[in-house]
This record gives sequence, structure tokens and C-alpha cells, in this order.
Amino acid sequence: MLVTGGNRGIGRAIAEAFVAQGDRVAVTTRSGGAPEGCLDVRCDITDPAAVEAAFAEVEAEHGPVEVLVANAGITADGLLVRMSDDDWASVIDTNLTGSFRLAKRAVSKMMRARRGRIIFISSVVGLLGSGGQVNYAASKAGLVGMARSIAREYGSRGITANVVAPGFVETDMTDTLSDELKSQYKAQVPLGRYASTDEIASAVTWLASDGAAYITGAVIPVDGGLGMGH
Repeated sequence: MLVTGGNRGIGRAIAEAFVAQGDRVAVTTRSGGAPEGCLDVRCDITDPAAVEAAFAEVEAEHGPVEVLVANAGITADGLLVRMSDDDWASVIDTNLTGSFRLAKRAVSKMMRARRGRIIFISSVVGLLGSGGQVNYAASKAGLVGMARSIAREYGSRGITANVVAPGFVETDMTDTLSDELKSQYKAQVPLGRYASTDEIASAVTWLASDGAAYITGAVIPVDGGLGMGH
């Protein structure tokens, strides 16, 4: 299986959860630092040639990718009227187009095997929207349409495509927030706390398991109730 952006945060927790199950896991990073027990593959998912090279390396070491977790993503926040074309394009190219490149390459081999799991890591922001994150929200919402289209195209080949939509998660990024902001965000969450990265990973490993074989085109919120009804 292949997890993109697996050197930190949610991606690292996902990779470690699969390793703990005894799976053979490859992780793409831009600068190294994959979890212990993972094949560390350098890849910039905005570069089609790098994506092809990464899959070739994984296939040579582990065989065809049976589970793809498209997690790599970036932010470039700013209000709409101040957002540059570059800030828009970089986020869309990484989060949405990068996921398209990964899924397209993975499906080509999954079709032959007549099985496969594709799991996109989206965000509650893609469903609720967020001021200052027009580009990020659009990219994460786009993953839902992508997954559901893939689910319809390749369901007959035994391939499922699903989305996990985390809410506020305890990561290095949220650790830098002020205590005041952390309190404000937690007040919006019915469960009154952030998720751990392990809780996101649990949803992903379940979607990749035999127990989720009849689930496709679904959006699984792991957000403490923040996005209920969306």
C-alpha cells in the first residue's frame, strides 16, 4: 500500500497503523523521514514524472499498489480578494490534481487485479467551507466528486473509492495555535476536543479492511460532530 505525505501528522499515523497490522507500506515524502518499517519514496505529486517513478519504485519493492491513501496536501490561506493566482493554483495542483495523478496511476494496476482501495483524505472544511480558505476548501470538496466518480467507473472491477473528512486534529500545525484560538475551535465541536491522528488512522485502516468491502463513494467524517448534516 502507498500513503502520500506520510512523514508527519495524519499521514504518518496512517502509515504506522498499517505497519502495525503487518502490511507492507510505502510512504511518499518530499524530503524523507518516513516511519520505521516503511519504504521511503521521494515524490513531488505535482510532477507527473515523479509520480510515475514513485509507483515504479513501490511496484519493484512491494508489487502493485492495492491500497492508495492520498493524504499529501498544502495550505496557502488568505481572503478571496487578496488570494493570488499562484496561491490558488499551488493548492489545487497539490491537493486535487495531485490526487488525480495518484488515483489514475493506481487504478491502472488495480483494474488488472480486479481489486483495490482508494482513500482520499479530505477535510470538514471541504464540506462546511472556511473563511480564508477558498482554495483549500475547493480542493478538498473536489476530492468527494472525484471519489464518487471513481466509485461509479470502477466498482464493477472490485475497486472502492472513499473519503475521510477529518475535523480539528492534534498535529504540529494546531499546536502552534494560541490557547484562545484552540478554545474557540473546541467550542464548535460537540465532543469538545480535537481528534488524535490515531483516530483518523483508524477510519482509514477500516476502509481498507475486508469489513468495509461494500462501502464505496462514502464520506466518513471524523470530526467530533463538527460537520453534522453535511
